[in-house]
Order: sequence, then C-alpha cells, then structure tokens
Amino acid sequence: MAKFFRKMAPVSVVIPCFRCADTVSRAVTSVASQTLVPFEVLLVDDCSADGTLDLLYEVARKYPDGWVRVLRLSVNSGPSLARNVGWDNATQPYIAFLDADDSWHPLKLELQMETLLSNKSIALIAHKMNVQSPDAPTPAVRGRPKARLVRPWALIFNNPFPTASVVLRRDLPFRFDDSRRRVEDFLLWAQIMLSGRQCFKINQVLASYHKPTCGAGGLSGDMSAMHDAAISVIRELRAVGLFSWWEYYATLGVTRIKQQRRRIIWHWKNYSYCK
Repeated sequence: MAKFFRKMAPVSVVIPCFRCADTVSRAVTSVASQTLVPFEVLLVDDCSADGTLDLLYEVARKYPDGWVRVLRLSVNSGPSLARNVGWDNATQPYIAFLDADDSWHPLKLELQMETLLSNKSIALIAHKMNVQSPDAPTPAVRGRPKARLVRPWALIFNNPFPTASVVLRRDLPFRFDDSRRRVEDFLLWAQIMLSGRQCFKINQVLASYHKPTCGAGGLSGDMSAMHDAAISVIRELRAVGLFSWWEYYATLGVTRIKQQRRRIIWHWKNYSYCK
C-alpha cells in the first residue's frame, strides 16, 4: 500500500452511499487505481439501514489508516446533503465527486489536476463519461487530452458536467440544494458558472456509468419527475437573476423538446418489445 503515499493529489473524494453494498467497493477501487491518488476518500452513508454501513467500514479497512473516512447521516436525506456533508468534512483544497455505482478511468485525476494546478482561476473541471458494463475494459484515451473553457450558453442544451466527472475548489461559496433530490447537480454547476467563475471540460471519457443514465431506476429513473425537477431548477435560475429572459425561455424550450423525444423513444422501445 506504500504506493498511496508516493504521489498524492490535494483532493478529497466524496461518495454518497445509499444501499450500495454491491457497487461501492468497485467505485473505491477505481479511486485507489488512479495514477495520481487523492489524499482522502469520504464515504457518506445516507442512513442505508441494510448493512451498507458495515460494508463501508470493511472497505475502509482495506486501505491505509485514514485514507477512507466513513461518515454517517442519521436520517435518509438524499445525495445533495450527503455530498454537502462530505464537502464540509473535506480537508483538501479540491473536491471530487463519484457515485457509488460509477467508476473512474485511472488517468482521471492526473489529467484534471494538471490543468487545475496550471490555472488557479479555474473553479470547476469536468470531462466526458460513457455508459458501459462494469466488466468492459477501461475506455482508451484518444489523441491528446485538451481542456476547454465551457461557455454559459452550453447550459441551455444540456448539463455539461456529469457529477462523477467534476473536480471543484473546496472554497467555493456554494453547495448542493439539499431540498432537492433530482437535478440538484445542474443547479449547482449553473450557479458556479453563471456567477462568472471559469469552468473547463476535458475532451476525454475519464469515468463510466454502469447503468443507463435515465429510466433505469433510482432517482433518475422517473423521467417525468426528472423533467419536473429540471423545469423547477430553470425557474429558480431565472428567479434569482442568473438566467436572462431569453436564456430562460430557450432552456425551457430545449428541455421540453428533450422530454418529448425521451417519451417517443421509450414508447417505441416498449411497442417494439411487445410486438
């Protein structure tokens, strides 16, 4: 285990955990396999009440003392509060997020920290993600990795920053809205970007989802609820003055078109299956 102490990134990794005994060990392994290992990992149990907490302590014992820290919420409160608790207990100047059922590419932190440490004005850096089986090989890094500034207009078309891809500065005066259990990540990224802070994205797949991102269960599985949450966030951004009127209506329009497209695809797949 000595390799963990040779070269470490000034990063605290926050992983919200809820009934994730089948996947969290894989997620932590992907963190431990980084070519530039983070200083610490915080596993925040969201009152799972199914044996997950015991498993988290078991995972922590596999690594050097103190590298994995387990925090526990007494009431199930959702991923926003769990991430905020991890954020508030972090000791490093940068925070990285990972969900317990996702995993990282080994080069992820090395590539992100190279950019962050060369430009201290960057508030947030992300990268692309893909969907693949946990048993599939790690996606290859193709060509020369490049980090580009993401402009605010990108928020109109989608969420440019998958949560498991994000590394941000710990000292940012923002947090996830813990009253929300859906689309809370988009709200936070929008608040950071629209407040004038620089956000970058690397043109490589450096993390993977291991289930479809929409319609496969969990909080993201209810497409109607996700759509309603997205509309609520867009309205909040307008109410606090972060979206202009044209940005507000453009984002509403794009969101509604995307919802109709998802419904058509979902109905077509079910129709084809039942034929």
